[in-house]
Amino acid sequence: MELEKQIQADMVSAMKAHETVRLAALRGIKAAILLAKTSEGGNGEVSDADIVKIIQKLVKQRKESAEIYAGQNRQELADNELAEAAAMEVYLPKQLSEAEVEAELKKIIEETGASKPSDMGKVMGTATKRLAGQADGKLISSIVKRLLA
Repeated sequence: MELEKQIQADMVSAMKAHETVRLAALRGIKAAILLAKTSEGGNGEVSDADIVKIIQKLVKQRKESAEIYAGQNRQELADNELAEAAAMEVYLPKQLSEAEVEAELKKIIEETGASKPSDMGKVMGTATKRLAGQADGKLISSIVKRLLA
């Protein structure tokens, strides 16, 4: 709930400062939170961990959209999507570097006793839980493939 209050307060300050890109990003987050609260099966509450997951999803969507726009020579739209993604990333936990992720994955591989590519499922299950919010799933997957090959 603290994160939601922080986002609301930042929305007000972005409005007062006339920061249109930041405001659009925060409104996107707020809308997604509201949608999660009112979704079927929801209890009307979202935890900070849920909000982090929502923001990660929104950032990923923005980056994918920017790639598509750039591929279609619409750089101004791509720049806007990337600016919104950057404004959203402020609310995410610090991302681990590739070297830090690799070191953590080596520990997980050792713990699970994985040694061949067919053990990837065991490693990925543990890794995605342990590194949730700190590393991208694609990065984790590619490093695990390389380490088990």
